[in-house]
Amino acid sequence: MPSTTRRTAVAALALAASSVPMLAGTASASSHPSTVVSAPLAKGLYQSAYSERHHVLWATTAVGRPPVTSSALLKVDPKTLKVQATSTPPVTDAATGAVEAVYGVAVDDEHDTVWTTNTRNNSVAVYSQRTGKHLATLPNVAHAREVVVDERHDLAWASGFGDGTVVAFDTRTFKEKKRVTVPGAAPAGLAVNERTGTAYATDLKGNRLIAVSPYAKDPSFIPAGNGPISVALSPDGRTAYTADQAAGGISVVDLRKKSVTRTIPTGAGTLSVATDRRTGRVLVANRTAANVTIVDPAKATVTETLPTGPNPNHVTVAGTTAYVVDKSGAGPEGRDQVHRIRLGR
Repeated sequence: MPSTTRRTAVAALALAASSVPMLAGTASASSHPSTVVSAPLAKGLYQSAYSERHHVLWATTAVGRPPVTSSALLKVDPKTLKVQATSTPPVTDAATGAVEAVYGVAVDDEHDTVWTTNTRNNSVAVYSQRTGKHLATLPNVAHAREVVVDERHDLAWASGFGDGTVVAFDTRTFKEKKRVTVPGAAPAGLAVNERTGTAYATDLKGNRLIAVSPYAKDPSFIPAGNGPISVALSPDGRTAYTADQAAGGISVVDLRKKSVTRTIPTGAGTLSVATDRRTGRVLVANRTAANVTIVDPAKATVTETLPTGPNPNHVTVAGTTAYVVDKSGAGPEGRDQVHRIRLGR
């Protein structure tokens, strides 16, 4: 089990190459601050998603440029931060050994599956949570970046960064159900309101959100910040938070009024955002700043800054815990790290 002894951020970073999980650091004025435990995991980490059904963390890895020959879907024990099982994507080119490399990831606990984006292969894939078996490859999602699951409406939404598409697949049959194309757009991050069924994609080029309803023919557009690359929703679904990579902060977006109500600086290279549904606070991974900030959107203030080491790449929240994967190469043999954050009060 990871140690729960508090250490300074400097000491934690000095131990980043250790194979034993360690506390990465805390920083807060609160009497109940968040704590961070870090451990080396694998090379080429991209994203992670938590399964409440199995109480495991799923993480994707892909190493190098095409042809990518090293990629895996990892099943990680959230307590020990160790890999329990590895699923290898299918080979797509026997001559080069290239595989259907996985990048984005989302969990469908209702149907016991894991969905991935296969960015280099312009597709989305589905795996069994129980066995890790590759179940299907769904083509024609150009430079597929992210995927999010709406269990209530049995849909998986994927962003096609390469051609301005947002695509929905039936999570029961794996058939395509809806496709919206916005010429000139670059859909990146995704979030879905399971109450209304509306999916929101950040348009990295257009500084806006693309809102797609399963019941409407055409999308609608909502202003966002400068360089929105990731998006999360408030617990009531009325507000969106965009990670604005170019601006180094987040935008608070009123979805009903279709306007940005405030912007909050968080750190250079803002890349990923997630919401703590208990408190309404927002976790922000700042890749260049090498930290995660926790924001109180109602007060427009950063309440905690948590050092993670270099290049935090993605953050996801599950109950009272958040998980961050990085691209630091700080672990043994150049492995990237996973950070478990016990969220404070």
